[in-house]
Amino acid sequence: MFRFSMSRGLLAVSLLSLTASAALAQSCTPKVAAGDLITPGKLVMSTNPTLPPLQFVDSSGDLKGMRIELGTEIAKRLCLEAEYIRIEFSAMVPGLQSGRWDMIDTGIFFTEERAKIMQMIPYEDQAISVSVAPGYDKKIIGKDDLAGMTIGVEIGGFEETKTRLLDKELRDAGKLGLTIQTFDNFALAYQALRAGQVQGVVSIDAVAKDYDARGDFKRALSGLYPAPVALAFKSSKLADAVSATLKEMKADGSLKTLFDKYGLPMVAGDYSVKGPGR
Repeated sequence: MFRFSMSRGLLAVSLLSLTASAALAQSCTPKVAAGDLITPGKLVMSTNPTLPPLQFVDSSGDLKGMRIELGTEIAKRLCLEAEYIRIEFSAMVPGLQSGRWDMIDTGIFFTEERAKIMQMIPYEDQAISVSVAPGYDKKIIGKDDLAGMTIGVEIGGFEETKTRLLDKELRDAGKLGLTIQTFDNFALAYQALRAGQVQGVVSIDAVAKDYDARGDFKRALSGLYPAPVALAFKSSKLADAVSATLKEMKADGSLKTLFDKYGLPMVAGDYSVKGPGR
């Protein structure tokens, strides 16, 4: 197994505040008590901006994407200033538990195991895909066709867990397994695919679809291991406030408008919090 280091630009924790959110935060009373926030008056969120069109850095160096828009709107409705910390996924849960940020806004997959250690609100339906290089000529119509391939994946997330499950399923069926290479983020995994260091990359459906639409990489398989994606919190009171905000956004239609803008599916649930003590 290989692990690749992140570039210095993304390894360093960077902070980005959005002025529109800050202006609104100054004009109304925060709906979350200062004691339930890392910094009074701010909603500090972690994100890993290597997943276009969900969260990414544009050519001007600004954070963009559906989840960035969602986090900013949540902060606005809570009368808080949105602040983002750009960090690798593997550091997000430890950082949440140690009080470095209020909310994980990177599309963390919901699992019962994770809900035992933090507050989670499922809000988005996703699954995982396998991307290959544009010139890859092996026919892939199902999981079995991945046997023997070298696959890259971001370390520490749902995608890595399911890639290892896929490897086991193949081996249990008497087929060749996968050679799995882990990377600190999806951008590095896709760079390795472009360089021919891996034959495929496992990522979420929306990301693989975006790369395919741009002609960068072919989406060979999609819809694997579907599961809800969540926002995550340490503070139960903050989680409750965000849950109420999402329900409000669903009721007024703005949540559907945002999801439709990016062609993404909303969860069928009611945006209730799941976690310790729930």
